[in-house]
Amino acid sequence: MPLKTENVILNMGPQHPSTHGVFRMRVTFDGEVIVDLEPVFGYLHRGLEKLCEERTYTQVFPLTDRMDYLASMTSNFGYALTIEKLAGVKVPERAEYLRVIMAELMRISSHLMAIGSFLNDLGAFMTPILYMFREREKIIDLYDMLCGQRLTYNYFRIGGLSHDAPPEFLPTLKRFVAEMPHFIDEYEQLLSENEILLARTKGVGVLPRLTAINISAAGPVLRASGVNWDLRKSDPYSVYDRFQFDVPVGQNGDNYDRFLVRMQEMRQSVRILEQAIQQLPEGEVRTRVSPIIRPPRGEYYGHVEGPKGEIGYYVVSDNSIAPYRVHVRPPAFINLTGLRDMIIGWKLADAISIFGSIDICLGEVDR
Repeated sequence: MPLKTENVILNMGPQHPSTHGVFRMRVTFDGEVIVDLEPVFGYLHRGLEKLCEERTYTQVFPLTDRMDYLASMTSNFGYALTIEKLAGVKVPERAEYLRVIMAELMRISSHLMAIGSFLNDLGAFMTPILYMFREREKIIDLYDMLCGQRLTYNYFRIGGLSHDAPPEFLPTLKRFVAEMPHFIDEYEQLLSENEILLARTKGVGVLPRLTAINISAAGPVLRASGVNWDLRKSDPYSVYDRFQFDVPVGQNGDNYDRFLVRMQEMRQSVRILEQAIQQLPEGEVRTRVSPIIRPPRGEYYGHVEGPKGEIGYYVVSDNSIAPYRVHVRPPAFINLTGLRDMIIGWKLADAISIFGSIDICLGEVDR
C-alpha cells in the first residue's frame, strides 16, 4: 500500500551560491522528486532600460556594460550597432574587424566561465574552474591592455571604438590564439569522457527542439536542442560574412550537449580570430560624430549573437539627445523560461546542474 505524503516546498536562494547570483527557485518536492518549480527574479533589478531615457546616446554605453558583466563587450556591440543603424553612421573597416576580435574573445571568456561554473555545480570542486580561469585571465589581460579595464570595458563608441589597439596588443593576441587550441584539447581530455560528468549530464535536463523554438531560446541552449540558428550566419552583421566557421549543433538538448556546444564554439571562435588577425586592415577606428547626436525620428531593432544567445536592442528616437525608449532582448532571461520544464521529474542535485547548464547572468536577467 503506497504511503500518503504531502508535498514539500523548498526555497533555494536568493543567496545560494549555486543560483549564480540573487536568483530564487521555489521548488516543490514529492519525496525527493521535483514536481513543480517557480523561478523568482527581480532581487537585482536596477531599471537600466529606464535609466537609458535620462542619458545621451553615448552615455548609455556604461549601462550596457552592467547587464551581462561576463560579456560586456558583446552588450556594447549590440547597442552600438543599433544606434549606428538608427542614425545612419558608417563604421570604418578596421573598427569592424577589431569589434569582431573583441566579440570572439568575449565569447571564449564567457564560455570558459559557463563551463567552469557548471562543472563546479556538478561537484568538480575547483580544478576545472581554475583551468578555465587560467585562460580567461589571458583574455582579461588583453582587454586591460586595450582599454584599461578588466570587467566593464566601455570600449565601443557610436561610429567605431574609443581608440586603436596599442602596438603590443596584436603580438600578444596572436600568441594567445596559437596556444588556445592546445588548452581546449586539455579541457576535452580532462572532461568530455569523464564518467561522472557523463552520468550527471547525459539525458538530464532535456529541452526538446520544438520547446526551445517556442520559448524563443537562443545561443548554445537553442543549438544544443538541434536548432541550427546563429545570427553570425543567419543574419550576418559587421564583417562576419567574411569568415569561415561552423555552427556547432547538438542532438539531444541535454546538459551534456549544452556543455559540448560551448566547448566546440570556443574552437570556432579561435578560427574566426585567426582570420580576423590575417585580414585586419589599417586605417581609422572611428567615424567622427558629435558626442551629442540626434538620430532622426524612428525606431530600430538591432541584434548580435552573444555568448548566451541573441542580445537585441529596440530603440525609439524622438530626435532628441536621449533615447525616447530602450528595450533589451536579454538571452539569459528568455532562456530561463524553459527551466521549469527542464527540471520537473529530476532531483535537487540535478536541478542545480540543469540550472547551471543554462548559463545566466543575473545582471542581464534583472536589468
